[in-house]
Amino acid sequence: MIRKGEEKVMDDKIKVIDGGVTAARGFQAAGIAAGIKKGGKKDMAMIYSEKPCVCAGTFTTNVVKAAPVKWDQKVVADSAFAQAVVCNSGIANACTGQEGYGYCQATAQAAGKALNIPAESVLVASTGVIGQQLPMPVIEEGVKNLAPLLLGTREAAALAAEAIMTTDTVKKEAAVEIEISGKKVSIGGMCKGSGMIHPNMCTMLSFVATDVQIDKELLKEALRESVQDSYNMISVDGDTSTNDTVLLLANGMAGNPVITEKNQDYELFKEALDYINKTLAQKIAGDGEGATALFEVKVVGALDKEQAVTLSKSVITSNLTKAAIFGHDANWGRILCAMGYSGAQFDPEKVDLYFESKAGKIQIMKDGVGTGYSEEEATKILSQDKVTVIADIKMGEATATAWGCDLTYDYVKINADYRS
Repeated sequence: MIRKGEEKVMDDKIKVIDGGVTAARGFQAAGIAAGIKKGGKKDMAMIYSEKPCVCAGTFTTNVVKAAPVKWDQKVVADSAFAQAVVCNSGIANACTGQEGYGYCQATAQAAGKALNIPAESVLVASTGVIGQQLPMPVIEEGVKNLAPLLLGTREAAALAAEAIMTTDTVKKEAAVEIEISGKKVSIGGMCKGSGMIHPNMCTMLSFVATDVQIDKELLKEALRESVQDSYNMISVDGDTSTNDTVLLLANGMAGNPVITEKNQDYELFKEALDYINKTLAQKIAGDGEGATALFEVKVVGALDKEQAVTLSKSVITSNLTKAAIFGHDANWGRILCAMGYSGAQFDPEKVDLYFESKAGKIQIMKDGVGTGYSEEEATKILSQDKVTVIADIKMGEATATAWGCDLTYDYVKINADYRS
């Protein structure tokens, strides 16, 4: 974990810094308790860019799409630019019909008035209980109160990240710096997600802001590809939400030459964006409702990427395997079983399986047969807060990594009384 005041160099090109959605030039944020949630918890956040942004977004694959998803899809597709995001937690504004969509428009209009920008440049997002209408007097008052609190500070980013949480136990942020054509470019983001999380986007919201200058179509392509290897490779409980949204805003204030083709500048930006999204995705998976461990599955030696993705996802979504991880039980038969019903073809008699964590690494299966490993050593490895399964299927050179979490008693408790 990167703490305040610390920084880490990933390689000679990407520097990981302590930061969130305000890390890039020109971006400001705020988070408040508007009164949507009980107990004075923060429940509204705002992100604002001093300059208009090119914008990209990816959204839930669920046929049932929340009103904010529909609004944001229209803004991303049709608006000349985006400049602000307003997000509430506590109520999802999903399954709310035309009234709910009208409330998205009303929220955007209130923000537009408060910030002196067009309503069609305001993106909106909601997370929480499905089926309830937004309390618009509270929302509109919240927008008015957020606008004068906007700051570009680290603390402001943290407050915004806290305000979008629902069952999350920790706020989730990430930031990096790179250099493009002699100009410092920053990317920062925040997300939320803990339950109703499944590949193909989840009950997750992610907002990423950058000061890079880039063509809109290339920004869209970069985000679309990045999501496939990050948010779409996580699962907590197999439920795909109605509200999943990832938004990427670029205001160009870094002053780099505009990226208009897939050159070295684009590849470096894409690498940095991938780091942000994978980091945020892992934070969601590791904070799964009731979870005690981040569960990572790496499939190596696959014939192609599609096969590796299918196999890794199948293992992280197996409830029996997730329960075994919670119990620190090296029940490798469940892993092989999950791979077997994934739909991907492979030879089980060639598979090698390993468990790995900061406590060590152990091979538990070789060529489809148990190795006679030490149960005591395996339990020690599985007792850490991050556990990795490595499956080598010995068919090719392709790999994929998926992230999930263990399945605990608390997951049921949390979701049994979520509305109360």
